[in-house]
Amino acid sequence: MAQGTVQNRESFLNNIAEKLGRERRRSSVEPPTYTKQPQWDIMVDYTTEQLVDVLKEQCTAIHTDVKEATIDELPAVIDDVMKEYGAEKAAVWDDLRFAEFGLTSFMERPDINIWGSAPDEDDIKITEQADVGITFSDYTLAESGTVVLMNGGGKGQSVSLLPTYYIALIPLSTIVPRMSQVTRKIHEEVQAGRRTPSCINFISGPSNSADIELNLVVGVHGPVKASYILIDDL
Repeated sequence: MAQGTVQNRESFLNNIAEKLGRERRRSSVEPPTYTKQPQWDIMVDYTTEQLVDVLKEQCTAIHTDVKEATIDELPAVIDDVMKEYGAEKAAVWDDLRFAEFGLTSFMERPDINIWGSAPDEDDIKITEQADVGITFSDYTLAESGTVVLMNGGGKGQSVSLLPTYYIALIPLSTIVPRMSQVTRKIHEEVQAGRRTPSCINFISGPSNSADIELNLVVGVHGPVKASYILIDDL
């Protein structure tokens, strides 16, 4: 299927309209305006420091370690986390922010694999064998302790999924109260005609499941431990 091609759209929408017992609406469709919109009121007046406090508290609930660093301290803090995990090999995004945040020498280490530096299948295998995956967070939800990853290009989702451990680098400037702010931003990008990633990951700490009698098991289908490093970029 060619990029941007939608298959069977007309028949699909006509079928929905028929089931609803009305004609197809092809224009003047406006979303409703609700008198109550509490999603925008939650933590709306919080400062960055207050949002950080909320994030830290939530990270305790989702079994996620939190570290803090200035830009100058960042390389040492990453090394400290990797030592705690006993990690040597790392898979990282091909992301300009690594250089912008002073991690160029870290990226040049022999045990660091940059996503996209090998053919697709080899890249996946290398990432799977890495001890830790490291990415930057594009948006960070304080309420749920969630990092939002806008995947694509050199930002493969395998980096945050396949290694044993995961480190999210979180500039304080990325922290927002909750999901509402991120979905609004994505909607604005679409409305402006800008291309958005086909894959956007919302990650809240290490993998876990409570499917069996509501007993929480951490580290079942992805990284067994996760660490958030908060970077003061303000």
